[in-house]
Amino acid sequence: MKSAVALNTENEARIIDGRSAAAALCEDLKPRVAGFRARHGHAPGLAVILVGSDPASAIYVRRKGEQCRAIGIASTQHTLPAETSEQDVLDLVARLNDSAEVHGILVQLPLPPHIDTRRVLAAVSPAKDVDGFHVTNAGWLAIGKPTLAPCTPWGCIRLLRALGVPLRGKRALVVGRSVIVGRPMAQLLLIEDCTVTIAHRHSENLADLCREADILVVAVGIPGLIRGDWIKPGAVVIDVGINRLPPDDATPKGRIVGDVVFDEASAVARAITPVPGGVGPMTIACLLENTLRAAEMIAGD
Repeated sequence: MKSAVALNTENEARIIDGRSAAAALCEDLKPRVAGFRARHGHAPGLAVILVGSDPASAIYVRRKGEQCRAIGIASTQHTLPAETSEQDVLDLVARLNDSAEVHGILVQLPLPPHIDTRRVLAAVSPAKDVDGFHVTNAGWLAIGKPTLAPCTPWGCIRLLRALGVPLRGKRALVVGRSVIVGRPMAQLLLIEDCTVTIAHRHSENLADLCREADILVVAVGIPGLIRGDWIKPGAVVIDVGINRLPPDDATPKGRIVGDVVFDEASAVARAITPVPGGVGPMTIACLLENTLRAAEMIAGD
């Protein structure tokens, strides 16, 4: 994958362009998808389950479908009413597990509160778990042998590799401990031979921990949590946070910001992801990569 790093000449921080990186990855995937179709007579298939009508989730699912079709992956969407029972969702997952046309299953989160998210995610076949959330895939990652890694952390690793900065031996801090981003991010950095620390919003002396990090990954969901003077000069900052601020006269829909104060951090960091346009596009691109990989593993390629 080609490097997608632009130089910010105003403050000398390099802006890590996730959109360009995602586009490059998708271009790399196109011939592999075409090859799979030629070998097996059908395209890799991704099934997405959306329960309810959350506007943000609906937009995200639509974008996933569009990008699947753009590289030749067959995408189907199963939209269920918000009042759908947990058992009906589980029944749908079971049918998709058994379908020969489906190689990847994605359950769009969050689910309605009456549905047990863990139970639904555990019902997805590990072989088709393109989100990398199943305990089996989490276990493979934990022992350093990832099969289908969670898309957002894997996208972060791809962006770090694209920088061309050696990761081995670097001190990495992950701020955030979720099973979706924080924990798998730490495990992937360990695989890259980083020295890894995990912190969170309740960690004491968080600013001091940040100042020690060569690589800082932030995934907490608190806008502006990380200030510029918390960052080690020359560090690489990966901001996973996506937060919508309250609307104002300039931004009637509310501005989208990350967990890091970008203007402050970009004056100190060696490289930094913007929000939006950083990690987000790579998450979807890595979902497509996982779908193809799942199809290849199921087919025995």
